[in-house]
Amino acid sequence: MALHPATSIAFLLVAGLVLPSSVCSLSNGKPNFQDIVSKMRADLPQPPNLKQESPSSKFDASPPTCVANEARSLNLFSTTPLIHSAPLSRLCHPHPVYLKLDLLQPSGSFKDRGMAHLCTTVQKMHNSASNSGDTTDRMKVISSSGGNAGLAVTTVARNIPQMDVSVIVPETTKPLVVEKLRSLGAEVTIHGKNWNEADALARQWVDDAKKSGGGAVYVSPYDNPLLWTGHSTVIDEIITQLLEQSFDQTTQQTNNMKIGAVLASVGGGGLLCGILEGIERNYHGPSEIRSKLVRGTKVIACETEGAASFAASFNSDDGSIVRLDGINSIATSLGATSVTPAVIQRSKRHRDRGEISNSGDDVDSYVCTDSEAVLGCVQFSSDHRMLVEPACGASLAPLYSDRLRTKLLDQLKDNEDSVIVVEVCGGSGVNMDLLRGWKESFLKD
Repeated sequence: MALHPATSIAFLLVAGLVLPSSVCSLSNGKPNFQDIVSKMRADLPQPPNLKQESPSSKFDASPPTCVANEARSLNLFSTTPLIHSAPLSRLCHPHPVYLKLDLLQPSGSFKDRGMAHLCTTVQKMHNSASNSGDTTDRMKVISSSGGNAGLAVTTVARNIPQMDVSVIVPETTKPLVVEKLRSLGAEVTIHGKNWNEADALARQWVDDAKKSGGGAVYVSPYDNPLLWTGHSTVIDEIITQLLEQSFDQTTQQTNNMKIGAVLASVGGGGLLCGILEGIERNYHGPSEIRSKLVRGTKVIACETEGAASFAASFNSDDGSIVRLDGINSIATSLGATSVTPAVIQRSKRHRDRGEISNSGDDVDSYVCTDSEAVLGCVQFSSDHRMLVEPACGASLAPLYSDRLRTKLLDQLKDNEDSVIVVEVCGGSGVNMDLLRGWKESFLKD
């Protein structure tokens, strides 16, 4: 039996062969991609006080053409808080530190952003490509995940009608995460010593379903432009929130705030691709105030020793993608043995723009020890009463570790008025018992 046309288009879409640049919708009942893109792009909601108190052109903080608006309108991911951290600002004086709390996404991590955009796009394509126009046909997404991507796609898909989920996780996945996946309704299979082996089985299942005429779509945890575009919304939000917090109601203007550095953890590179995409979109966007805020931003890619696949590729002499022999780190959620080539390309483009314009835009790789990642988790929980796993602790380590903080502040010494933003990406593989165990194992002194 031939593969259903809706499934065929959806499969090509997530495989990277059909890639509209925004959320897809119908155009006169047919999947006309140009109409789809133009119709589904809209502005992010702006903080109401900004619009009411600054109606003039003095404060034009409107984001550039917005993305993932369909997923946002369905509440499949959240606009998370951006908070000022007094403890970290003291450590990093004179740079104020802000925390983007994506650990408060419904699934517990930033991955809801990309998965929401991807799943709504796939569902739109599935429905619009159906010859009968029947939107009740069930479709299945199959994902491989060390935990957080599986939790995100399951959390998102359970809120999309007629979408089922299978998640294949490696043997290193914490039982806590496996239990959460099953409780959310995912069909869970444990397979392989690392993520790459689990991913190979996920791809095989999709291929088998395709050959047999069944309907299944592969969903990568990190390697898909739709995911990156969804993740890029975090930069749109950060810029809007920083401008809101810096707005002076007396002068009806913002101060001269600039982002000096954005810190983010890197596994396979999906989040970093999104951050770089969001910076570039705002850098070249119509709003000068937003462009100025991100001009000169240093993006700090954070990993742990034993899982530093980005550092290996980014620092390679010939720029080739380096595949690690395996993952040897407590930060199992960073456990991709190689990154997507796109993250290296985008990182070098960001760096090149800084060199050409002499604006300071740069990308740097920071590799911390497992102990430094755990220190980030422990200190963050003490300072802010929230829990994150070591994969997220890697992005906090450059602030809490004396060794890495000295390096970061030295890089920012020529831009003392700039702020530091940490993407607190979250992660659901943590509880008080696990955090206590990590502290006992890695922070004995």
